[in-house]
Amino acid sequence: MTTHLWKIAGVSLVTLAALAACSPKEEAPATATPAAAAPAAPPPDYAALLVAPDRIAADAARDPLRHPAEVLAFSKIMTGNTVFEVEAGGGYYTELLSRAVGPTGKVIMQGPKEFDSFYTKDIAARLANSRLPNVTVSSTHFDALEAADGSVDVVTWFQGPHELFFKPSDNPGGLGDPVKSYAEVFRVLKPGGYFVIMDHAAPTGAPTTSGNDLHRIDPMLVKAAATTAGFVSDEESAILANPADDHTKVVFDPSIQGKTDQFLLRYKKPV
Repeated sequence: MTTHLWKIAGVSLVTLAALAACSPKEEAPATATPAAAAPAAPPPDYAALLVAPDRIAADAARDPLRHPAEVLAFSKIMTGNTVFEVEAGGGYYTELLSRAVGPTGKVIMQGPKEFDSFYTKDIAARLANSRLPNVTVSSTHFDALEAADGSVDVVTWFQGPHELFFKPSDNPGGLGDPVKSYAEVFRVLKPGGYFVIMDHAAPTGAPTTSGNDLHRIDPMLVKAAATTAGFVSDEESAILANPADDHTKVVFDPSIQGKTDQFLLRYKKPV
């Protein structure tokens, strides 16, 4: 009797197994294949920007000493970027930045109103007839930048941080609080954005007053200010270095003007 029951049970189990094998199986949900990341857009052809047919001749004449293609590459200026150019001066770099970011990008050309007498005519000529339609002009002090929080891809400050210690005759109070000025750059940059600094080097250990007296600054003062503001050092470049500069002459001295020893630093805002 027991053997017979086991036979029946065995037949039943075999039958159930066969039925199970023939029945449709519930399939695991398909796992979506991650989409391949879009390839990064190539950087602009920085060297080609220098030979644009409508470029201002006086700008081109300055290229051999200023190495603009290398500076732009170091600055990581990309098509479509929003660039805030602190202390743009007469616009030598503004024009190159405008062409580098292209029609989908934007350049904010900043300068304190105290410098208007030096650059108004140059800027007007450069922007006349919508030559650079992606450029806007901003006249503020360095500690009050006109840009929304986290809206800028790259901030450049070329030949400029020493001006924080310059005391113009029409405003002996200065052009912006140094600590607040670096904090403003940090504020307007996007996380992961770059802050690129270039300036005339003063002797090591020189006081901040060299910014007024020589229009130079000790690189260590700039590095300390950028780090204090929250930036992380990304890279340094010696492409504008000149060991023959003794650092003691005002930058407008004919023997050194245009050939000063300049430091070039790139910082990054942490993500």
